[in-house]
Amino acid sequence: MAYSNNFVADRIIQGKAYPALVRRWNATPYTPEWRQFGQHWPNTVPTELYEHFNTHNINYTLLDFNNNNYIKGSYYTIGLGFFNFGVDYFYLMNDELFFRIQSGMIRVLFYYHEGDNPYYIKKRLDELCIKNRLDINCYKVICGNTEANNIKNFIYFPDHELLYWKRNSKIPATPIHTNKRLYDFTVLSRTHKWWRATVMTDLKLSGLLDNSLWSYGTDLTLNDPRIDSPIETGLIFESHIDNFLNKGPYTCDTFTADQQNDHHIIETVHHTDSYCNIVLETHVDAGSSNGAFLTEKTFKPIKHGQPFVIIGCSGSLATLRKLGYRTFDHAIDNSYDSIQDNTQRWLAVKSAISKLKLQDLHTWFESCRSDIEHNQRLFCSTKADRLNTLLERLHND
Repeated sequence: MAYSNNFVADRIIQGKAYPALVRRWNATPYTPEWRQFGQHWPNTVPTELYEHFNTHNINYTLLDFNNNNYIKGSYYTIGLGFFNFGVDYFYLMNDELFFRIQSGMIRVLFYYHEGDNPYYIKKRLDELCIKNRLDINCYKVICGNTEANNIKNFIYFPDHELLYWKRNSKIPATPIHTNKRLYDFTVLSRTHKWWRATVMTDLKLSGLLDNSLWSYGTDLTLNDPRIDSPIETGLIFESHIDNFLNKGPYTCDTFTADQQNDHHIIETVHHTDSYCNIVLETHVDAGSSNGAFLTEKTFKPIKHGQPFVIIGCSGSLATLRKLGYRTFDHAIDNSYDSIQDNTQRWLAVKSAISKLKLQDLHTWFESCRSDIEHNQRLFCSTKADRLNTLLERLHND
């Protein structure tokens, strides 16, 4: 059954809901500045959920609360660039909106596409509800961490699947050819993280990157202390990592840093000239939450016709199967996906890659063809069912 739902925003400009609770940054829809809200306090952003509704023809009602327009039971949606634990989201609401939420006329919906630990977010939001004398059931959270489904008032949703579907929609899915390919693997990493450096150093030292298309950016770094790396290494191996980084960056295309992060474009040879994509996901442990988190890094080879191995959170492959994708279990030793320990999981992934390296990869690829085609068709199809299921959960809960 298809469900619709009712939403309200602080204001609506040129048909778009203005980001919730904005105070210090102004921008007009359809301008470059519109995508910069997340960089400014309180780090709320345009809600991508509405864009998904529009793209996949989902019926919904969006009203401007600034004109005192709302329907009882509506959701006031707060899109999050990142969850800022220093922001009291409820305190920032205007008095009329706060009263409607306090009285149960309107509920709050946080829409967050990242994979942060949802238990920490739950604890903080409940604290804010108590502080502001609100019922702790006055809100719901949609987020990209699968553990959300095990938390009251939280719902998992694969936003990055739909986000990549939309942003890469002008690029046709890559045809799956039968010719022999020049390279074994494609392995791409734009942003340095210590666990990624560990993985890439190990792959390189083991010869598993020989005859592969691979890259590693050493210029773009995040706040990622070396001591916090979730994959353990010995002191001797640490020197190998330093040596690997000192010789970087490593590239396998001519894209600029901005182009590498542009979901609207691809380098076709990454998918047509190698047999398997080794995906270095965003997180390998998702904040110690026991949840999985999938991004465009995984959906890119799915759309463009490659089998894949995922170096990411435990349960990543299980999540894909629940979404309807096939994970080549007949052709890859995917036992790594159920290993909770991050170091042991990496060693199991490395073992699976080593086994692939020893095979006739052309014959191996052909054995995966029907699953590759299935995945490509599934990704390219409408995501209306995903959105209707999400609305159904909001409606029934």
